[in-house]
Amino acid sequence: MLKLVLPKGSLEKATLELFASADLGVERSSEVDYRASISDPRISEVRILRPQEIPTYVAKGLFDFGITGRDWIEETDSDVVSMGELHYSKATTRPIKLVLAVPNDSEIKTPTDLRDGVRVSTEYPSITKRYFDELGIEVDVVFSYGATEAKVPDIADAVVEITETGKALRAAGLRIIDTLLVSHTEVIANPEVVSDPEKLHAIEQIMTLLVGTLSARSKVLVKLNVGESDLDVVIDLLPSMKAPTISKLYGDLGYAVEAVVPRHTINTLIPALKDHGATDILEIPLSKIVP
Repeated sequence: MLKLVLPKGSLEKATLELFASADLGVERSSEVDYRASISDPRISEVRILRPQEIPTYVAKGLFDFGITGRDWIEETDSDVVSMGELHYSKATTRPIKLVLAVPNDSEIKTPTDLRDGVRVSTEYPSITKRYFDELGIEVDVVFSYGATEAKVPDIADAVVEITETGKALRAAGLRIIDTLLVSHTEVIANPEVVSDPEKLHAIEQIMTLLVGTLSARSKVLVKLNVGESDLDVVIDLLPSMKAPTISKLYGDLGYAVEAVVPRHTINTLIPALKDHGATDILEIPLSKIVP
């Protein structure tokens, strides 16, 4: 039913892992094959292409929906419909940022300190041009095919570059002076596809699986037993999504309690629960959380 395009390159591994975890495993003959398939009745065709191209192809209707970054949607100025953000990226759960950076030893402190004719190296010429037009600064955009941070100072005076942690820019002796764009990974769809109720519903169902999988990554299920005298204090310790599930144990031997809790709290939560009377504590990984 739906033709899907997924990003190749830095997002490729994380995207394929997400789809596998969402029970939408992508199959292809080799790691370099651009054609793939997903054993799902809603998806008839899968391609794996550069994220820079995906917004344009989806806008033209070559694919019904796809995954790319907000940075490339803005750069290509493509007429697509965002179906929602997916909070993952190539290395962390943080979004990438498109930033303006100058050498550490530069006297430039703010973007308005830059003068007409400034040379800016970037893989995002359209966004960069619009940005400097809004500042009223005439910019000489030097298109970069990669390693943008290495173009200063011989080829460019400044760079507009994506960063997730800022590490590469700092290593190159550059200092960030402004953020042009914060970019999450997004699911985008062709406008005509969105106007088709059947296809729209199919995309929304796939989004439910993907978002539910991402949500589950940051949480675990905790199950435990506790006596009646310790129940209230144990409940107070549990940072559950809504409210813990509580049921009586057979023979009035206390209560069984279960709650979904943030994964990052588990290292202190389990010992605290044990200290306050909880027993038979289980930590169970989750595959999906669908509200």
